[in-house]
Amino acid sequence: MNTAIKILLAEDDVNLGKVLSTYLEAKGYSVKHANNGEMAFELFCTNEFDICLVDVMMPLKDGFTLTREIRKMDKNIPIIFLTAKNFQEDMIEGLSIGGDDYITKPFSMEVLLARLQALLRRTRQEIEQQTCPVYQLGNTLFDVNSRSLTFNNKETRLTTREAEVLVLLIQKKNDVLEREFALKRIWGDDSYYNARSMDVYITKLRKYFKDDSSVQIINVHGIGFKLVV
Repeated sequence: MNTAIKILLAEDDVNLGKVLSTYLEAKGYSVKHANNGEMAFELFCTNEFDICLVDVMMPLKDGFTLTREIRKMDKNIPIIFLTAKNFQEDMIEGLSIGGDDYITKPFSMEVLLARLQALLRRTRQEIEQQTCPVYQLGNTLFDVNSRSLTFNNKETRLTTREAEVLVLLIQKKNDVLEREFALKRIWGDDSYYNARSMDVYITKLRKYFKDDSSVQIINVHGIGFKLVV
């Protein structure tokens, strides 16, 4: 199956890019490497990819700018940031503009591969295998397969992680979704940084439902969140 998976690698460190490409190709993936943001965007526009690995600090066009441009064209493709910066603000910004995961350098190849495979697995299997692909949430329709919310004939496309969080909230509709459970289910662990990531996605989901007064996502102090419909 991996032979069909195409990866866009945007990494300005030529040596690291070569090492990553060689490693991932040895695992059966197809990799196209760009060493700056402009080249990466050109590759994205002229090729089909299944996932993007994006370095934050790149010449000509940084990773955040690249991600914003990619998201204008494709709301669904998974994006993992690679960065040497470990600042909370950068992590929050990266997730807010549509990133799905965030790995801080230096990292092991095995960890990167595991995160990549987990994100692809969730993207391709978990959401698509929902037994009820369309949910009526108040006055809003949520189509799981297309990851879209429709309210008053206006459609909003969600990122992979936004859709995953919303699916878990729906599964616990009008009940409490425990923070620890959600973190381990989606991110694999309940670390501080992953918890902050989830808060970002909850905030974005609230924004999407702000015009539908029949839907609320409330905090349950010290426990988690509740989708009230």
